[in-house]
Amino acid sequence: MKRIHAIEFGDLTWFPKIFRDFGTNYIQLAANTFDLYKCVVPIIKKGIERSANNTIVDIASGGGGGLVKIARHLKESIPYLKVILSDYYPNIEAFKRTKALRPDVFEYIAEPVNAMDVPKYLKGFRTQFASLHHFRPKDAKAILQNAIDSNQAIGIFEPQQRDIKNLARLLFSPIAVLLMTPFIKPLTVSQVLFTYLIPVLPLVTLWDGLISVLRTYTVTELKEMVFELRNKDRFDWEVGIAKGKQNDILYLLGTPKK
Repeated sequence: MKRIHAIEFGDLTWFPKIFRDFGTNYIQLAANTFDLYKCVVPIIKKGIERSANNTIVDIASGGGGGLVKIARHLKESIPYLKVILSDYYPNIEAFKRTKALRPDVFEYIAEPVNAMDVPKYLKGFRTQFASLHHFRPKDAKAILQNAIDSNQAIGIFEPQQRDIKNLARLLFSPIAVLLMTPFIKPLTVSQVLFTYLIPVLPLVTLWDGLISVLRTYTVTELKEMVFELRNKDRFDWEVGIAKGKQNDILYLLGTPKK
């Protein structure tokens, strides 16, 4: 299946913040509720250990993804774990709620952070969950190049693959939105209105989900991307698919050689 970089509403600058924040809040709830990234926790742990830094710098965080559950797993072996949330369109309220759950673990950057040009003061294992597909190949490669140039380990994790099975599964996402909306905090009148009376949010979630699958890179494409990077030999690279109970996770791990 050919990669198609069609438009996702969440990427548009004019897209209303209330709708964008709902989308990131929905993804966060789903990821934490179903522990979607449990199967890649050993890979994340490896990235932290190889970076010799107990800090995760999460790029394009959205609402925080599944990092609450991930942090809970990691704290068992990394007691001084720190996670810094950042995004080009930061969902500050979601960041605050995540920090309130584990103030000993989470911090956040309130200003926009460009994944292709991460501020030099942000040191740690860079992660991206369900976000690399938002970037065209040239920009996705720039994200990896910036990690090499900054000598910072990086982990990319996508909870879907570009295939018919994932497209078919997303056809049920409007039903999931209807069922899960009451559990998305804070529940606002606008959310109820645009979910149940005027179903904008279920339809936007369906569209953006389907496009996300069509945009997702394959293992081969990620390997080709790494091959084209400058000074790629300074890093060790792993690209593959981790098998999980809930779903499989496409991943890329790049760590500086010792």
